[in-house]
This record gives sequence, C-alpha cells and structure tokens, in this order.
Amino acid sequence: MAGAVGALSGVALGSGPVQADAPVPRRSEGRRGTQEWRAVPAPGSTPAAQLRRIAAAGPGLAWAVGEENQTVSSPARALAMVWNGSTWSKSDLSSMDYTGHLSDVAGVCSTAAWSVGLPSGTASPLLRWDGTTWREASFPGRGEPGVRLESVAVGPDRRVWICGTRGGAARLLLGDGRRWRWLDPLPVASANLYRIVLRTPDEVWVSGDEAWGGGWRGLVARWNGSWTVLPPIAGARLGIGDLHAAAVDDVWAVGTEAGVGGPPGRPGNPALAHWDGTAWTRVQPGFTLGSLTGIAGDAQGRAAWISGWNHQDQSRSTYLRRDGAGWTVVRGPEGGATAPYLNDVTAVPGTAGFWSAGMTSPAPYPPTEAYTERLDA
Repeated sequence: MAGAVGALSGVALGSGPVQADAPVPRRSEGRRGTQEWRAVPAPGSTPAAQLRRIAAAGPGLAWAVGEENQTVSSPARALAMVWNGSTWSKSDLSSMDYTGHLSDVAGVCSTAAWSVGLPSGTASPLLRWDGTTWREASFPGRGEPGVRLESVAVGPDRRVWICGTRGGAARLLLGDGRRWRWLDPLPVASANLYRIVLRTPDEVWVSGDEAWGGGWRGLVARWNGSWTVLPPIAGARLGIGDLHAAAVDDVWAVGTEAGVGGPPGRPGNPALAHWDGTAWTRVQPGFTLGSLTGIAGDAQGRAAWISGWNHQDQSRSTYLRRDGAGWTVVRGPEGGATAPYLNDVTAVPGTAGFWSAGMTSPAPYPPTEAYTERLDA
C-alpha cells in the first residue's frame, strides 16, 4: 500500500481500543476432525495452479476459480472449474483474450453466477456463467486503466455486488446483468478491498486493509445505502481477507499479519478478530505461524468454519470450527495432498455441508495443482 490514511468521513462504530486476546482455542485431532473432511479430485489444471475462491448453489452445482500455468517466465492463465454433483471439470476459457487470475466467484443458480479477476495488464474482467461456460460481460469502466474488480457477491434477488477500485478510490459496483452503477467511494484513503459478503439483500460488508504508519492495518466496512466504517483492526501489516457478518454486532474477520522484520520468506501470523458492536477483540487462533484465509456461516447464519494454513504442521489442511463461544482447531484428511494450502471455505446451500479450495502445496510453482476438500453433513 502507498500513501497515508485520510480522515474517516463515514460513520465510525465505536472508538474503543482492540481488547486483550481471548483464550486459545482447543485442538481437535480425533476422529471427528480427521474423518469428516475428505479430499475431492479437481483434475485438468496445468501446474502451477491454485483455486482462490469457491462458491456453491447447492449440492449439485458449485464453481471454483483461480489460475494455472504459473511459471517464473510466463504469466498465469485464468482457471475455472464447475462441480456437477459428482465431479469437477475444467471450464474452457480459451475464447477470452485475458491473462491473469480469477480472484472470486459467486452464484445462486445456473443462470445467476459471476466471477471477477485481476489483470496482468489493465483489463479487469467480469464473467457471467451462461449455464455451460463463462462469458465476458460489459460494465461501466470496463478496460479503463486503474479499474480493478476484486470480489463478487450475488443475492437471492440475483443482484450482483462487486468491490474494487475505480478513479483511485475503493468502491462498489452494483448491477443485475443489464444495468450497472458505481456507488459512492469508500471514505478511507489508500484502502484495498479484498472481499465482499452479503448479509441481507440491501446490506453488504467488505474487508481489506488501509495504509497506516508505513504499513497497513485491517479494514472492515458496511454498506446499506451509505458507508459505515468500523474502527481499524490494529496489527503489524495486517490484511483482512474475509469476514462473516451474522449481525451488525456479531462480525468475525480473518486474515494474515505479516509482521515486521524476520528472515526472507518468513510466514505471517494468522489473525482472527470479533466485533461486538463496540470494539474488536483479537482471538488467538490456536497456531502461531501461517494464515487464516476464508470463513463461512452455517444454515442459521452463524459463523461456522474457517480455512487456514498452519506453517508448523503442513501434513494436512487446517481449519477452525466454531465450538460454542470459541473455536477448535480441526485437521483435514490425511493423504489428500502432501502439504495442502486452503484459500477459501464456503457453505453448500440446502445442506449442512461445506466446500474448501486451494492448492496441493503452499508454493504456487510446478508441480502444485488445484485442490478441493468437502465436508458432508
């Protein structure tokens, strides 16, 4: 990030400091933690490949996106996969004149799914699923230098919410596939938005980071016709990659704190925080080196699962499971991948199941491949 943080001109919720760390979650290494999640093959990608985000419309339809063919000497190609209820298959994106990666995907049915990506040049794409494959869609600002589409959410009314950047400011793009409009800029200078989630048809939440003290700190805000910016989440180069808002006073945020100093290649620290309507509480996630990447709610709308990566034990995937008022560390299946890295987790509507997605190792270099796991009810 570059530049200094400007004054918050939106409404700020509370002004209290970040509270002391909550107790460390319990660890779970028993049968429940190791048997429920199972690896599901996601064949067809060209190493190095990874899936960055995953979304499900139901048990018989899901999408996952990322990139493939990542090498030192050539740019990555966009990667998209679709689940038909029994297998993953790779979607053909060869008709698109695009290099880069797809950063997010969302959908509620076969005719209301969308994906966005980050360019290797200046064209940030917006893709629409036509029931068979992905097609590029037009939107105001398409092809403009500096226009970036970072994350997408689709509501039950099929309206599409996108967070990104236009005109040098973080903002939202709202549309229905035919008509689009950019909403008021986020009133935070030097902000980056990484995730948008829908709580109600007219209320969305975003997460990311903002410049602060020569580094950056965690950013969470709400839009329901105007912006409400929560107090920043303090941390040493902290970015919030995902969040779950069960209510305006019950928000969980996850991310990675890069820290200051240390040897080259040092992993960051997983970050977990809870907003109670007054202040943020930092919660110890149960391991100290790695990251927390995604968070998903259950059928009742409560935060339920967090995907992560534990640098100190990479033999299996790592999750946090909601356990009453706290969280429990849960390990994924043995043998699914040598050292799996998860980027995201999502619920499967109409069931008590979940999907997660990522890559077969933490380094996006060959022979790393796309990877998914599933938790059946």
